[in-house]
Amino acid sequence: MKYYYFILLIILFSSCKNEPSKPQDDNQVASVPTVEKGLILFQENNCAACHQPDQKVIGPSMQEIATIYKKENGSIVSFLKEEADAIVDPKMYESMKINLQITKTMSDEELQSLELYFLSHSK
Repeated sequence: MKYYYFILLIILFSSCKNEPSKPQDDNQVASVPTVEKGLILFQENNCAACHQPDQKVIGPSMQEIATIYKKENGSIVSFLKEEADAIVDPKMYESMKINLQITKTMSDEELQSLELYFLSHSK
């Protein structure tokens, strides 16, 4: 009887492999937010129609946004998710609200990349 248990244990352990698990595909690998990805998102979503690097157009400049968010220790990501109030130009919120429908569909990594891109414009 002990012999059968011994054989069973050998079979059980020999079927286990010590190989590290590999991701199924590239989508399972955690993405890292980058300024470059933020730039691409900024361009793809036509954010420049309202935000220029150093001058107010329709919305505040990227430089102004970055400076105020850094000073106030605010989260651009939270604002873009509509989880935080506007801190740069609250009276323009209603105009921006339509565009937040786009940003609310973005992943956290995409929003963090967009935030990094905006913050890269601070002085």
